[in-house]
Amino acid sequence: MELQQLFQEAVATSKTLAERPDNETLLKLYSLYKQATEGDNSGDAPSNPFDFVNKAKHNAWESLKGTTKDSAMQQYLNLMKQLKG
Repeated sequence: MELQQLFQEAVATSKTLAERPDNETLLKLYSLYKQATEGDNSGDAPSNPFDFVNKAKHNAWESLKGTTKDSAMQQYLNLMKQLKG
């Protein structure tokens, strides 16, 4: 099966996990998804210093700068396999 198709299936599966992952894992899933679908983060960090959630999301995605889309998809798949057990 093609990587893109496996990735899309993993994204769909992520919405039906039996248990909600912890915040760190959710951030990792978010950042890998964004890197896989949009590439490097080109946006500015949130200007509101109290916008902790969006700042964490921005930083998590920013940390993947330079990661290829295929690599991000594969890492997302690997993480989802761990979460499914």
